[in-house]
Amino acid sequence: MFSIYILTHNEQIDIAACIESAMLSDEIIVVDSMSSDRTVEIARQYPVQVVQHPFESHGKQRTWMLQEIPTQHEWVYILEADERMTPELFQECLDAIANPDELRGYYIAERVMFMNQWIRYSTQYPRYQLRLFRKDKVWFTDYGHTEREVCDGPTGFLKETYPHYTSSKGLSRWLDKHNRYSSDEAQETLRQLQKGEVSWNNLFFGRSEVEKRRALKDLSLRLPFRPLLRFIYMYLMLGGILDGRAGFAWCTLQAFYEYLILLKVWELQNMPTPELDPQPTSNATTSNPS
Repeated sequence: MFSIYILTHNEQIDIAACIESAMLSDEIIVVDSMSSDRTVEIARQYPVQVVQHPFESHGKQRTWMLQEIPTQHEWVYILEADERMTPELFQECLDAIANPDELRGYYIAERVMFMNQWIRYSTQYPRYQLRLFRKDKVWFTDYGHTEREVCDGPTGFLKETYPHYTSSKGLSRWLDKHNRYSSDEAQETLRQLQKGEVSWNNLFFGRSEVEKRRALKDLSLRLPFRPLLRFIYMYLMLGGILDGRAGFAWCTLQAFYEYLILLKVWELQNMPTPELDPQPTSNATTSNPS
């Protein structure tokens, strides 16, 4: 068996369905980032452990969670509230951890659900995330608006996938979230341009989809016309046109997100830092009317 962590922040819409999908496990731990809605109240209606911890960043929250919250099992799975565990994936996870090989973790691909359908083509499917791993062999660092894992040992890939309901809380929530994300991505873009480099070897000869995708992202930060190129890449080269109306909407939103990042990069580079108005000195003289 393996334990399941569920990460939440104001997830009252999704949390019940997420927990119910995870109840195949005998230990579920909801790690809440101080939600202000009914997330915690709803979670406590289920036989799960609820732990609250102030959010600093995605990487720090995950690392704190792994280091500070004890679990019954050495293997754990990270599930976000807008994602679901499936019976087929759960069984494959059980089979994987029963395997006597030396793998420390497993990458699993997501199925992006948007406008009530699976966005099969324009999401770079299969896009893998490290979700199942030995708790003592993994920690996380921050990268842009999200995180990157560091695994002490070899990893593998599972065949089953998990659904990710990216706009289950509505398009307005999606836009608000990506407005915040774009600020972090703008800062990461500047850092990469100043100190990072493109791994051409991983781009062309990477051992996995994860290595190739990360190298492609580092390259994309250095390309002109990024929003337009991203749309062309997703809609035409990846085949997003085959995703129909939902695919066109998804590609358009991703291009807009890319443009928002560029605007915030320009803002960081060119907008002056606001200065406070000088305070009047205590010995300033005033004139009295005669």
